[in-house]
Amino acid sequence: MAAKRGTNTGIPGLSFSWKRATGLSAARQRFARQTGIPTTKGGLEKKIGRMATKGCLSMIIFWIVIAGAAATIALS
Repeated sequence: MAAKRGTNTGIPGLSFSWKRATGLSAARQRFARQTGIPTTKGGLEKKIGRMATKGCLSMIIFWIVIAGAAATIALS
């Protein structure tokens, strides 16, 4: 069973966040939506992982495999 989250006010069900109170959370969300750059660690890792598997990294690996196969055939 998951651990019970504590509150920082001492009153169950009531918590205070200085980031939300100052507008920092909203500013980060607006920045992320407008630029497409995630502002969380998990979001950034997920985006980099998608780019690595769908983007240029897979093409580089493909060409390395093709070059290796061609070299193997040429040496045979």
